[in-house]
Amino acid sequence: MRFIVGIAFALLLRSAAAQEYPTKPIRVLVPFAPGGAVDTTARVLAQAMEQRVKWHFVIENRPGGNGFIATTAVKTAAPDGYTLLMAHTGEFAVNPALFDNVPYELERDFVPITMVSDAPMLYLATASAPFNSFQELVAQAKAKPGAISFGSAGNGSINHLAGEWLAQAAGIQLLHVPYKGGAPAAAAVAAGDVHFGVMAVPGAAPHIKSGRGKVIGITTAKKSPLDPSWATPRDAGIPDLDASIWVGLFAPKGTPQAVVERINREVRETLKSPDVQKRFVESAGGEAVGMTQEEFLARIKADAERYKRVVQKAGVKPG
Repeated sequence: MRFIVGIAFALLLRSAAAQEYPTKPIRVLVPFAPGGAVDTTARVLAQAMEQRVKWHFVIENRPGGNGFIATTAVKTAAPDGYTLLMAHTGEFAVNPALFDNVPYELERDFVPITMVSDAPMLYLATASAPFNSFQELVAQAKAKPGAISFGSAGNGSINHLAGEWLAQAAGIQLLHVPYKGGAPAAAAVAAGDVHFGVMAVPGAAPHIKSGRGKVIGITTAKKSPLDPSWATPRDAGIPDLDASIWVGLFAPKGTPQAVVERINREVRETLKSPDVQKRFVESAGGEAVGMTQEEFLARIKADAERYKRVVQKAGVKPG
């Protein structure tokens, strides 16, 4: 009887702690510099949460080391709900396929809380490229194997893998040209140094507006909320291609489940706001996505398997 009462009391304390949470600002570490998709997602969500539930956030950018710096910092942080990680596809679905020694493991070291946003990348061609669609690109590449070049943000980047995935799914050979970041890769497309590039919407937008770049299509099976006219691979008969940049929240392993559930619940409720949804579309060409913990974990695992196959088949090595 005492044992049962003890358990009930402990559960009551956990519930009370979750209801009182948070009692101080929540630190959110971002593995990238300000201005990118992950940083933008973190700031849009933080502002919306402060307005809706009066929670206070401190966004801390710790770029570098293929995302290892920020990710390992959260891994070793106190599991109390006051240090969270805002990460993207690369940290948990790509890095394990690329690196032999990743200093963290998803299920051993973290608790996935929820996906926050999900966005397609663009296949953006230089204005003078001799193709205007997936079908024309594939035809050109089949006529001249290895002659069509594509730029990315670097070897092993998700942009690179989305280009390799296109080649594998369409049965063509492409020439990869890595750059040191998304901005140089986008500039190379605009200048005509490569035939096309794979990039996030914010990086492509200025070149689309200037007319120096043209959208061949997007990287996802689902239509873009920013421009539904952009072709998906499935529109072109390439069904086995679905690469997106998702961004989500993670907590250190050991964070009380009641606190994790509270964060999940409040974030998902915040993401339902039409204004918040509009901001995600306008800032990154993506959509606000709230998931259960189980759904988010399943998505990460599925993506990890897909990228592992792409990496192994293409023989991709990290830059």
